[in-house]
Amino acid sequence: MSSFSRPAPLLDAVANAGDLAPAALLVQLLDGPLSDSSHPGACHTLLAVCPNSETVARAALRAAQEANTPLLYAATLNQVDRNGGYTGWTPASFADFVAAEADRLALDVPVLLGLDHGGPWKKDAHRQQALDYDETMTEVKRSITACVEAGYDLLHLDPTVDRRLPADTPVPIDTIVERTVELMRHAEDARRAAGRAPIAYEVGTEEVSGGLQSEDRFQAFLRQLDEALRAHNLPAPAFVVGDVGTTLAGAGFDAAQARRLTTAATEQMGALLKGHYTDDVAAPEEYPLSGMGGANVGPGLSAVEATALRELVALEARLDKSAGFSDALREAVVESGRWRKWLSSDEADRPFTDLPEERQRWLVDTGSRYVWTHPTVEAAREALYEHVAPYRDADAYVQWRVKTAILEYMHAFNLIDLSDRLEEVLSNDRL
Repeated sequence: MSSFSRPAPLLDAVANAGDLAPAALLVQLLDGPLSDSSHPGACHTLLAVCPNSETVARAALRAAQEANTPLLYAATLNQVDRNGGYTGWTPASFADFVAAEADRLALDVPVLLGLDHGGPWKKDAHRQQALDYDETMTEVKRSITACVEAGYDLLHLDPTVDRRLPADTPVPIDTIVERTVELMRHAEDARRAAGRAPIAYEVGTEEVSGGLQSEDRFQAFLRQLDEALRAHNLPAPAFVVGDVGTTLAGAGFDAAQARRLTTAATEQMGALLKGHYTDDVAAPEEYPLSGMGGANVGPGLSAVEATALRELVALEARLDKSAGFSDALREAVVESGRWRKWLSSDEADRPFTDLPEERQRWLVDTGSRYVWTHPTVEAAREALYEHVAPYRDADAYVQWRVKTAILEYMHAFNLIDLSDRLEEVLSNDRL
């Protein structure tokens, strides 16, 4: 059985009575009683937070309680995996952490755990170790089993990378469909073996390498996947990920594209569209207006954490003290080498110090999530907190800055008091 004890038991009770996953029930509600019948999709965009640090994971729970809204977590295998990931969490220990924090905060809103980008070669280590296809699929399946056993509610199955193909060659749609079915069948077998109630699924990708960027290919993928899932008696996905014009370093969002893909996802599969790379989007209020059912935020919150810590460093300097935190963070990010995957083609061969200062700062902020648990960074952070302690509760300050950033998304996504509206619908049996 699940090791994660979720609040808001009414959602679970209704889902179990209907043999549904809680996330799938949420989609039914958002696309049903809580929707605008004149437009496909949702009027509320669920926020999925990537738990790239304890600070972000805690702040997300506080924000959800304050906003009175459901919260989704979307944990990549880089972040949380059987070997601990860069956060140090396994799926089980992450679930235990969230459950303990939810109990400590007396949380009474739904909290759903999710896997993000579960697929071959989606974990950095699998590429670095040059695993072949069978090896990486075996590793992914073991990780999916661990997620299921830990009580995850939503699994993003994303077999849209094949390192055996030439660069920039998308995986054929029929292959993506075949591998999505294979991963879902494995997850369903693991679910039954663990005695778990139904869980929900997310499919598709926003990545260019996935080859689903054109609307024609996106719709073809949905049609073929729908047929394959029906043939294998597998559940329809709750969410479909689509390219809505967002990038990690950009602020763009294509509302018209989002509306079209939302229509395709709801009409073909009864699913809602989910966007990734939502960090720092200029107009997040356009998401619910476009019918988007969900959005992932991650690296941007780690950047908020880094900025808040630099503000504490500035306070520390006024006290004529120095823990060396900024240097420790920068050195750990550079030594990790993981900043290189965000370089543009004209930057690829340049050393870090040759990049413009603003670009270096962005890479450190974005890459900070990989090194929060680095011993040198942890030690410098602890010393920084001690130095400013007479004038600032450092941990509370950083938590507040991250929570505030999360609340901004929740306001823009029309999530305030959504839990009350959900409970009203569930209590009145208006499904």
